[in-house]
Amino acid sequence: MPSASPTVKRSRARRAGESAYGALLLARVIAVWLLVLLLVGAGALAAWDSARHSVLTDGRERGTMLLADCDRTACEGPFDATGRTVVLPQPVARQEGERLAVALVPDGEGEVVRTGWAGALYGCLPLFGALLLASVVIGGALRMARTALSVAAAALALLAATFALWI
Repeated sequence: MPSASPTVKRSRARRAGESAYGALLLARVIAVWLLVLLLVGAGALAAWDSARHSVLTDGRERGTMLLADCDRTACEGPFDATGRTVVLPQPVARQEGERLAVALVPDGEGEVVRTGWAGALYGCLPLFGALLLASVVIGGALRMARTALSVAAAALALLAATFALWI
């Protein structure tokens, strides 16, 4: 009957090397999660800068705008609350004659933003893009495929909802 192999104590140098390797792996995971947080935080900051005017409309002049003259980058038209001509910057062409719910941007010199779900989602586009980029980092660097797919699916769904509501 063979005897059980005796327990061999590893050398101090080998144990220190294994500990250093474990510390490097932990440092890599922490660094990648910090990168993901930086990406999402930067996207949220960029989104807040543009979405706050459409989300927080308390104290801002709100009303509807009649789209009178539209080109590829913006639409101009009268704002019913004040009667003056305002500009709605947008990359998606709209039909002249439409009425949209808008709010005046403070110190925007006649610039308005859409309100409601369409305006809020459009303002949050930088955050959705950051989530999409973070999903690539999560999937590639952290090897967390299910989490990456979940984050990417949520970002793509929000992007699709933005497009559907904006048009």
